[in-house]
Amino acid sequence: MNAIEIENLTKYYGKSRGIIDVNLEVKEGEVFGFIGPNGAGKSTTIRTLLAFIFPDSGNAKILGMDCLKDQARIKMNIGYLPSEVNYYDDMNVRDLLLYSAKFYRKDCTKRINELSEILELDLNKKIDSLSYGNKKKVAVIQSLLHEPKLLILDEPTGGLDPLMQNRFFDILKYENKKGVTIFFSSHILSEVQKMCNRVAIVKEGRMLKVETIDRLRGEKHRKVMVELKNKDDILAVPGMRNLERNDNNIQFLYSGDINDLLKKLALLEIDNLWLEEPSLEEIFMHYYES
Repeated sequence: MNAIEIENLTKYYGKSRGIIDVNLEVKEGEVFGFIGPNGAGKSTTIRTLLAFIFPDSGNAKILGMDCLKDQARIKMNIGYLPSEVNYYDDMNVRDLLLYSAKFYRKDCTKRINELSEILELDLNKKIDSLSYGNKKKVAVIQSLLHEPKLLILDEPTGGLDPLMQNRFFDILKYENKKGVTIFFSSHILSEVQKMCNRVAIVKEGRMLKVETIDRLRGEKHRKVMVELKNKDDILAVPGMRNLERNDNNIQFLYSGDINDLLKKLALLEIDNLWLEEPSLEEIFMHYYES
């Protein structure tokens, strides 16, 4: 069974675009990346999945349940970590988390204590005394305390320092090993590359590409660095993108037949040549600039 199924999901904000004909399947047990810049439609997709807003057309299922008809059952089985967090300031952290646990009708005390220790969060502090980073830790624990089957994360690391980000990723890896599906929405591509098996690239509310990271990096995309003997030599090959030049050194992303590139390079005097697989960020820019 798929953990998430989205079919032709569309949402407009008046005359403004939200998302258009989004189709997506996320398999149970995978860590799935949902990537695009701010305003691409990532949060709109998530809010529609969670029935915070209603679609204009299309449908979606979470864990086999209809996102609109089965909201209550769905919310018992998922954890959601939003990009921005706001709480009642006069509560302390422990009371807030125990109050949240009541919605799931479970004793989550042990789980709360374990997660707060990993994240170095003082449960006795008042919410209004917490920094933004510590409030984000509260949200992390809140999303995990009931041991959900599916985690939906919207820009999850904002506010966390590098140490806490690493601990957060360790928690996610541990949860995934237990079988938890993770939907990881972010514009920070290095995080997605580190955590995810497959990704969807979103642009202006539409799905551009859904693929494994390994296949994306192997799709005839190459990062090319050339050290020319003569800095005045010019290299022009169809399929070159993101060209950077510094004296004798040229760097670019190449999409096409590698033999065509080598034939062009053979006409020049070259001191050094490097070919590498591009990073996810470089591939992302290729799709966005196409």
